[in-house]
Amino acid sequence: MSDLENWSTGRLLSTAARLSERVLNKALLELGVTPAGINVLTALNTHGPMAQNELAELMHVQPQTIGRTIERLEASDHLTRTRSGPDRRVRMVAISSKGRTVLEEAQDTEKNLTNVADSQGYELRRPLQAIIRYLTSIAK
Repeated sequence: MSDLENWSTGRLLSTAARLSERVLNKALLELGVTPAGINVLTALNTHGPMAQNELAELMHVQPQTIGRTIERLEASDHLTRTRSGPDRRVRMVAISSKGRTVLEEAQDTEKNLTNVADSQGYELRRPLQAIIRYLTSIAK
């Protein structure tokens, strides 16, 4: 890798973010789930069963987009879909026990991957939060 001492802060941040994401994505794929899948499982675990369109709204994506992720998670038994009682057109989505297990494993994996950074994490977090707040304010 190039001489990191000469890199700009922005380049360091973007490289660290890309590498972190790459390593985490690889670990998730080894668990048989994608980052989008983990996001769905996390939402269902946090908020409980809900209609597919509600889940899409909660995650700020189109129902068609989340539909593909749900199909993959259902095929791998990470979640279940059932018809709603009053309106049979509505399908309720819920995390399964296998989904909870893989979510816990994914969270443990993420925690283990970030432990190295966490040794200096407290020192890093506040400046990173300040950078994010500043860039968010000028990006509007």
